[in-house]
Amino acid sequence: MKRILNNAISLGVVVIVLFLIIPLPTQLLDFLLIINIGLSIMILMITMNISDALEFSIFPSLLLITTLFRLGLNVSTTRQILRQGYAGEVIQNFGHLITGGNIVIGVVIFLIIVLVQFIVITKGAERVAEVAARFTLDAMPGKQMAIDADLSSGLINEQDARERRHKIQKEADFYGAMDGATKIVKGDAIMSLLITMINFVGGVIIEILMNGGEFATALTRYSIVTIGDGLVSQLPALMISTATGMIVTRSVSEGSLNKDVIKQFKAQPRAIMTTGVILLFLAVIPNTPHLALAVGGAALLGGGWFVSRRMEQERAAEAAAQSAEVQPEAAAPSEIDYYKDVNNVYSLLSVEPVEMEFGYSLIPMVDEGHGGKLISRIVIFRRQYAQDMGFVFPSIRLHDASSLGTNQYVIRIRGEEVARGEILVDYYLALEPANPLGEVDGIETIEPAYGIPSRWILPENKEMAEIYGYNVIDPLSVMLTHFSETIRKYAHELLNRAETIQLVENLKRTEPELVEEAIPNIVTYATLEKVLRNLLREGVPIKDLGIILETLVDSLSQGRDIDAATEQVRGALARTITRRFCEDGQLRVVTLDAEVEKKIIASLTRNEQGVYLAMGPDLMQQIVGQLAEQMRKFSDLSQTPIILVSQVIRGYFSRMITQFYPNVYVLSFNEITSNVQIQALGNITLDAPARERKAVGT
Repeated sequence: MKRILNNAISLGVVVIVLFLIIPLPTQLLDFLLIINIGLSIMILMITMNISDALEFSIFPSLLLITTLFRLGLNVSTTRQILRQGYAGEVIQNFGHLITGGNIVIGVVIFLIIVLVQFIVITKGAERVAEVAARFTLDAMPGKQMAIDADLSSGLINEQDARERRHKIQKEADFYGAMDGATKIVKGDAIMSLLITMINFVGGVIIEILMNGGEFATALTRYSIVTIGDGLVSQLPALMISTATGMIVTRSVSEGSLNKDVIKQFKAQPRAIMTTGVILLFLAVIPNTPHLALAVGGAALLGGGWFVSRRMEQERAAEAAAQSAEVQPEAAAPSEIDYYKDVNNVYSLLSVEPVEMEFGYSLIPMVDEGHGGKLISRIVIFRRQYAQDMGFVFPSIRLHDASSLGTNQYVIRIRGEEVARGEILVDYYLALEPANPLGEVDGIETIEPAYGIPSRWILPENKEMAEIYGYNVIDPLSVMLTHFSETIRKYAHELLNRAETIQLVENLKRTEPELVEEAIPNIVTYATLEKVLRNLLREGVPIKDLGIILETLVDSLSQGRDIDAATEQVRGALARTITRRFCEDGQLRVVTLDAEVEKKIIASLTRNEQGVYLAMGPDLMQQIVGQLAEQMRKFSDLSQTPIILVSQVIRGYFSRMITQFYPNVYVLSFNEITSNVQIQALGNITLDAPARERKAVGT
């Protein structure tokens, strides 16, 4: 029995299909017609009382079933009408009800109902469903980014994000199905007209030619049953079409249709009273229905006044309630009493990995409720950075700060300020080119990410600035670029032990044998974290974690320290490093003279903590001074400044140079693939006095 109930719908659909073949007795037909009308009323009531279309997600399938049911009944009634000229009491009574003793009036009323059903309701519902489906699909990417933004900012957890994504997918599937289901409603309306015509014409022909009846008798008899059958069919179809229109327009509703209508009309008492005054004014104009207009106007004026008084009373009650809530807060425990509990003191010790603080004027750029797009742009950058570097930086805490200027923002890493900027929301930032064709009026400033001389210009000067060769950027892009460059610079500080473990767990899904062999027997999580930090510090992607771990296993098994192991890993990532820094198959670099490299190697000193570079101040000053001249050669190139040295000194020389030129990268020869053409723009050498001192010393 339970199995039959679980498959009742499937069995019901099969039975409906059989209606097209098996004749039904008139008593059963009457019962099924009443069921059809009742079912359509029930569906209409459900669609009017739901607040979300997904609460009735079976509607597209139900629409198909009810349409098939209705067409099956149409075929059965047509069979009875053509065979007997009678299809049961329901159809007969509905026919007499609509005709009222006058066949012409009955036909006209029936045609009006059919045209309303076909032209107004069905066509309108079809269009609404089509637009809703298209808009829902177009809005999916934005909704997905909003979910990712909420997840990254900590407003929701992973479970909430998964549920919201599932709901978005269900909405897209539902409205896509509704777009197709409305075509079924349209076809049903056309088919009902055809069946009605067949009933009338076929019945009259059969009565006259086969039964030898008179034309007037046949016309009267078959017009009544045809109109009755059409009405019994069109009334449920009309209600189903109305329900279709209802359910595809529930996207902006917060409650049921009844509640929404009452709530939104009650929210506009002034409009109701204005309408009442207009009707009363019309009532005093000659040759108008004075009584009806006066009664209607007085009713609307009185109703609007009553609603207005109720709203004022509710606002007064809310104000009183709020004032009552404020008083207990005034008597709440003081700050000293609150921090008497030691657990409350611990809440002050938490440090956010990444924070952004904003001045008052910048809040609309962050608040999605006011159209702010910063969060969605950060989500896109996080995804792109993860794809490029193989590291997912943690969630960002965004909040306002009264201590900042209205146009300022601050970026903090682990609670400490690392970057600060100031932007003008209603302006554009124009980056000055080397040789501008003209000058644009604006407020001079420095671009915060790269330190380029710029100026804030008004929106109306944007096109002129672009004509003069300026690179014009909107304020949001300025702030996001500054944020992205800050993240790239401090990514190695954001990589902690927990993230390292997460990366290893992710690798374990694809290379479980490697992880089992390496960790923790040969490579500890602490060692792996230090190596990954070394790579990120110098902008080397850690996406190929498998190669990194394999190389570490080989290097540490040979007794190398972490610095040497890092250099060996960099050699294994030669293709990645080449792709990262090489452009168009060419690599423009500055090299070190062999004598300089020998001096640096001689300056390497080992102690208990490891090997470090103890370079003399004279040699350091020479290298830094010459490097300043060589860096000017890169100013006209789009490539990042690169110094090419031997593998032995690369790590130590890089740490020294970064103190003076943080944007310069130091690479070794074994990190460049053989298919790259290296072009030396300059060479750092020992100057003449230094060579002479060396000769004298010898």
